[in-house]
Amino acid sequence: MSAKPDSVEVPIPDRSEGTWGSDLMAEMLRDLGFRHVALNPGSSFRGLHDSLVNRLGNANPSMLLCLHEEHAVSIAHGWAKVTGEPMAVILHANVGLMHGSMAIYNAWCDRVPMVIFGATGPVDARKRRPWIDWIHTSRDQASMVRPYTKWDDQPASLEASLAAMVRANVIARTAPQAPTYVCFDVTVQEEKVVNNPWRPEPTLHQAPEDPSPSETQLETLEKLLNEAKRPVFMMGRVSRSEEDWAARIALAERYNAQVVTDIKTGAAFPTDHPLHAGPPSFFIAERPARALADADLIVAFDWVDTAGDLRQVGAEGSLVNVSLDHQLANGWSLDHMAQPAAKLHIAALPDTVINMMVRRLDLSVTRLIPAVPRASGQPCKVQNAITMDELSSALATGLSGEIISLVRLPLGWDGGSWHFQHPLDYLGYDGGAGIGSGPGMLVGAALALTETDRIPVAVLGDGDVMMGVSALWTAARYGIPFILVVCNNRSYFNDEVHQEKVAVTRGRPVENKAIGQAITGPDIDFSAIARAQGLEAIGQVTTPGELIEALRTAITIFREGKPVVIDARVEPEYAKAMSEGMTKSDH
Repeated sequence: MSAKPDSVEVPIPDRSEGTWGSDLMAEMLRDLGFRHVALNPGSSFRGLHDSLVNRLGNANPSMLLCLHEEHAVSIAHGWAKVTGEPMAVILHANVGLMHGSMAIYNAWCDRVPMVIFGATGPVDARKRRPWIDWIHTSRDQASMVRPYTKWDDQPASLEASLAAMVRANVIARTAPQAPTYVCFDVTVQEEKVVNNPWRPEPTLHQAPEDPSPSETQLETLEKLLNEAKRPVFMMGRVSRSEEDWAARIALAERYNAQVVTDIKTGAAFPTDHPLHAGPPSFFIAERPARALADADLIVAFDWVDTAGDLRQVGAEGSLVNVSLDHQLANGWSLDHMAQPAAKLHIAALPDTVINMMVRRLDLSVTRLIPAVPRASGQPCKVQNAITMDELSSALATGLSGEIISLVRLPLGWDGGSWHFQHPLDYLGYDGGAGIGSGPGMLVGAALALTETDRIPVAVLGDGDVMMGVSALWTAARYGIPFILVVCNNRSYFNDEVHQEKVAVTRGRPVENKAIGQAITGPDIDFSAIARAQGLEAIGQVTTPGELIEALRTAITIFREGKPVVIDARVEPEYAKAMSEGMTKSDH
């Protein structure tokens, strides 16, 4: 399956003479290797937009037109989850940056690379149009997102703008990865280039190699592992590489280490492996909690909130923390979590350390078997209402025989109901838990997965879909196929759980928990919304049997190169670990 965004909008060839500042900016985007640029148009970068169309012919990079700036960033986020590479994003002035800011925070918390370009101005007040240029011009525009971007710049000349683009690209790609932001002056874009200005050569500005552990650190880690009787590996943010996946298995098997995984991050270890202490969940579930509490050595491989989770389960074993995440800590965002007390801290990427240990120990690494068609789940009670357990079983049955990637899963999902056997089997959550990100991330991930044999499938909550639903239009426009199952429980159920806890604590009527939470009266017709944007749609389906048939129909539609939405009415409920984790604290 191959989507071709650059074949949708082919401009008339430009035969004009002359070169403008934005022409060189567009050429730099191409030279930096960006294949796509996600944007919602705006006058602050009208010069750059013209250059992308008329100088580059809307190819390499090709535009992905989005209906909201937050969708543009979310699409780039989904792309990075699959490829590990940044997509270019352009956001209009201060207003577009404000619209996109929640999605930028998600990308920051998820530690994915992304290069965001914006514009302001004219910086020179004499060149501003009345009214509109004044309200769309800000001093230090990047200050709005500086706490959750890795680097930013607001260059004042063409040469400085080109240099900033190169630097932003290098920094975004350098571990630990995160978004960068460059804000152009509209005047610089629209100035005619008279002389041939200096331009940085991208091949001389490559991201450095990932840092490696010292020999002493590897010796210490090996000694600790050799001495450990009950080691546990916490596999967090790791790569989508099949080779890295195989190395993780080899190291765990060498030391008979139990492995804990996290549903907030992508598939990191086969969940049907005997050493996997599952299920993966948003909060530590019962079995992995016991494994961690019993461990005499814990090795955390860039785990999200190591200190918090170990405190939750009462773990007392020695900790080895393998992570570069401390380099992104700042005083505004607390996404760096509590600082773990570690016997050894190795400042390197997990897969770098694991592969070095595999070579050091001369371990045999079994090549990962290509993804096999998924077997059917447990038999469904086809006429029942769709519970979360029945939802999982129906998905497994309806998608049986297909190689799929679960792009996203809802908060109520039971991580033990579905096995991940390949690094692309599951891509993880959104980082910052910003509702509304799911549809855009699905579009971006599906675009990246068109170069594979996989079917991108996302199971998204109805609240998440409704906030970001217009992101789906971009998929319809550019022929990006996927299957989206709306997990429609007709409620902001996350907060119903919280309201129930508050009511019980205060001795008040639990029956009132749905007031101000339920999305009913009128119910939302997701199929109609999908069709209105040019997507195929099925539903509403109300039983597991109907969902199985809908999925089989959806596969046929997917094979035709079309995105399809299934509106599935499910029971409002959460997996046990999720409900307990949400309500254990006071907030």
